[in-house]
Amino acid sequence: MPNTLPVAFADLEPFAEWALPTEAERYAKRLSSNMTELQTFYDAALPRLLDAGNYLDEFPLDALPDDAYRLLQLCYSLINVSFPIEAWSQPRVPDTGASTMDAIFEPVP
Repeated sequence: MPNTLPVAFADLEPFAEWALPTEAERYAKRLSSNMTELQTFYDAALPRLLDAGNYLDEFPLDALPDDAYRLLQLCYSLINVSFPIEAWSQPRVPDTGASTMDAIFEPVP
């Protein structure tokens, strides 16, 4: 099976399933994951975030190669899991019961 992420980010390939195309899908994956899964992804991806940003800056947003676009999606997922890891210690927003997202605003290349 070919890599889905840029070769320079082969170490993140085990987390390629987090490279989801929409915010709603990323949110659903977060809610369906346990804290161990979130922490494992977070611990692997966070140290590579600056490298990923620098790599992605090499391309115009509207002309990302497919593998770079999946890396961007993976970074979006990292942002999505950062709140449960850093603040809440649970996948859901505390005391809201929210299971869906009503308003989604994200850049689409």
